[in-house]
Amino acid sequence: MRMNLGQTHAKGYAAVLGMEKYASSNVPKELYELVKLRASILNGCSFCTDMHSHDAMEAGISTAKLFAVAAYNDSPLFSDAERAALRLTDEVTRLDPATGVTDEVWNAAAEEFSEEELGNLIFAIATINVWNRIAITTRIEPPVR
Repeated sequence: MRMNLGQTHAKGYAAVLGMEKYASSNVPKELYELVKLRASILNGCSFCTDMHSHDAMEAGISTAKLFAVAAYNDSPLFSDAERAALRLTDEVTRLDPATGVTDEVWNAAAEEFSEEELGNLIFAIATINVWNRIAITTRIEPPVR
């Protein structure tokens, strides 16, 4: 690890933990874990992919569903709401410079979630992207299990 921001920059780290606390308490646990896993896979964050795979299993998500996160669009294991959330995760994580989040993806998510739920989902997606960037930049490695 290059540096431990929790030790060297405690106030900044605490701010991100505050985002985490808010988002995790306002998005259903299973959906939250799926979003965290998907963004971590897209960002190539080995630490967060490992952590959120294990957190998801502890939350009761089946391994079959976790394996299917990589191809959620074609999997019958996901509800329409989960697919909408994962599509939103994809576009927020990969923000296209020209389009950002497309109207198609936004509208599909807005059909599945209330305004309150959708806002909370955006905070959840933003938060895991912050964690991914911290872990990748500082080269945090997953534990050997």
